[in-house]
Amino acid sequence: MKGVVRDTRHHVTKIREVLDDSRITFHESRLLPVMLEPRFKIAFLVAVLFLCSLPIMGILQGTTPTPKEDVAGNSETGTGKAATASDSAAPIEERMVLIPLGPFTRGTMKGGYDERPEHLVHLGAYSIDQFEVTNHQYQQFVVATEHRKPAPPSRYAKNLGRLRGTNQPAVYVSWYDARAYCRWRNTRLPTEAEWEKAKRGMDGRLWPGGNVNDPGAANLARINDGYDVTAPVGSFNRDVSPFGVADGTGNVMEWVADWYEEKIYQARVEKDPRGPEHGVFKVLRGGGYRSSGSDVRVTSRSKMVPDFRDETIGFRCAVSGREAGGGDTRGKI
Repeated sequence: MKGVVRDTRHHVTKIREVLDDSRITFHESRLLPVMLEPRFKIAFLVAVLFLCSLPIMGILQGTTPTPKEDVAGNSETGTGKAATASDSAAPIEERMVLIPLGPFTRGTMKGGYDERPEHLVHLGAYSIDQFEVTNHQYQQFVVATEHRKPAPPSRYAKNLGRLRGTNQPAVYVSWYDARAYCRWRNTRLPTEAEWEKAKRGMDGRLWPGGNVNDPGAANLARINDGYDVTAPVGSFNRDVSPFGVADGTGNVMEWVADWYEEKIYQARVEKDPRGPEHGVFKVLRGGGYRSSGSDVRVTSRSKMVPDFRDETIGFRCAVSGREAGGGDTRGKI
């Protein structure tokens, strides 16, 4: 009997020990969130850093191009090769095209919200560069004024060596760089309305060749046009407006003078419209060699902060009332 009692007491003692251990485990479990909180914060921070690094990894590795379509090429050179820093071509002559005073159709109801409504606008006479400003022309400005060179941080300069040809458009220039160059030439950046009229003509067309998109007419993405990056200006003889202004559909997007305002067309300003006095973004017009789809429509509007520099962005200059082929009035700023 005593043995049974002793065994019973032994089992009761063991049960109490187990219960005590359970109570300790329970109390510790209440502290578990507190113990895991630092670990959770570290894991969350690692995840955020990884997600933030994805765009940078994309820049460093470059983008994988989509398959190109075979189209009938129309470049005048027909070489199918991108110019390089060793390009020995003779510098192209600076030429301006006179755009006569008169009305043109601005915007379209077939485009994005910021391209509406379509309306008639009257502009005074002005002249605009026939071609985008070239590397050779911009280098003259850099030498004369000691302005900074058109270059990105070295880690982003994957294609820079293929973008330095004499007659390729100057890229990696901010809006402020473009404005400084035009002022040095005693010119200015064109307004958004001036750019559109120069490329659209007087008949309201949506592409330089008419109202039907011609995929092989310009230096664009996904097109086997013979150029992997920018082409020498004027290489595509079908990317020319009724006024003779070249490369508005492809090659590079272009800075214009105006601040961007999404609803600016709704004001329906009928004469010499200007953008708002202040803003966050400057307007970019036209498409570039990485553009496709609706981006190539003449009426399409883009925007970017003015100090941004990229290999897909260039510019051209304009001047009010000057006759085409006017004298060189270049000066320093």
